[in-house]
Amino acid sequence: MATELIYALPVEQTDWRVDGSHETVLRWEYDDGRDDLLALYDKGKRQQWDAATRIDWSQDLDPENPMLLPDESLSIFGSDVWRRMTVKERANFRRHQQAFTLSQFLHGEQGALVCTAKIVQQVPNLDAKFYAATQVVDEARHVEAYSRLLHEKFELAYPITPPLKALLDDVIRDSRWDFTYLGMQVLIEGLALAAFQRLRDQSRNPLAAAVNAYVMQDEARHVAFGRLQLRDYYPQLTQGERNEREEFVVEACYLMRDRFNADELWEAVGLPKAECMALTNNSNQMRGFRARLFSRIVPTIRDIGLWGPKVRGAYEAMGVMEYADVDAGALLARDNAVADAFDAARDARALDGGGASPE
Repeated sequence: MATELIYALPVEQTDWRVDGSHETVLRWEYDDGRDDLLALYDKGKRQQWDAATRIDWSQDLDPENPMLLPDESLSIFGSDVWRRMTVKERANFRRHQQAFTLSQFLHGEQGALVCTAKIVQQVPNLDAKFYAATQVVDEARHVEAYSRLLHEKFELAYPITPPLKALLDDVIRDSRWDFTYLGMQVLIEGLALAAFQRLRDQSRNPLAAAVNAYVMQDEARHVAFGRLQLRDYYPQLTQGERNEREEFVVEACYLMRDRFNADELWEAVGLPKAECMALTNNSNQMRGFRARLFSRIVPTIRDIGLWGPKVRGAYEAMGVMEYADVDAGALLARDNAVADAFDAARDARALDGGGASPE
């Protein structure tokens, strides 16, 4: 089924074109790789997987709550709007809200696919080109997995939100290779990890949880890639150049925070937009969710050296400075372990006759 047929809202055009230019760098020295990046490249090769076989697509979703998420996580839960809704309306809202979130994951993954291909062209070091090439395959697989989940299981999708589109436009258009890393590997994928984690850990549907767990395993490597590359590069910049990148970080973080306002969702499900937007902006659920979104970004930004007054001030205003001392490496290691646990559970179901055969 064509995607345009399952969009909840009309899409004026299905092609998204971004004007921009960047250099293509070819490297003729083949024996100067950094050990940490080459190790990450080896890990990326070992952890390649097939979305068609690692995931058990025979599992179904509950039509009234596809990912079996708790209602308490909804920003309008317990409000007058929620109490006025019928059982049928609540079921419809859950399906649309979850499809909206997964749709933004899907669009973001396509953006990551394009940006990583751009990194292969731009980055001056061959070891980084090697790893980025494995990530191109990762991102294509993520697009495949989320597209299949939306087309086959939800039969519903939403267009890209304006904040996410604006951020991707900026990242793709900029000609400097480190901006591609900063925007995609550190910011967009760092935020994605936190959003994926919420669905992975709260979803009681094994299919939906597994998709997010397996994507997170890859994304953990991607964020590590950006951190390694930029941590080496940013100390070489002038203070003025670092200030420019810090301004971009602040602007991008506000765009990402607003990405989940879901303006388009309320009208699509027939709920009062102004009232729901006010509830969302003031709800404890959304405040907590927005803060947790930056749990992966803040420690990485500090680690790569973009930790000037403007960045610290923005994070203090957002209420996310508590994440500055988070052990990002430990979180990434846990992402890998959780994905392995999903494999073990899948294999156990297969032995019991309740799931697909292991890879």
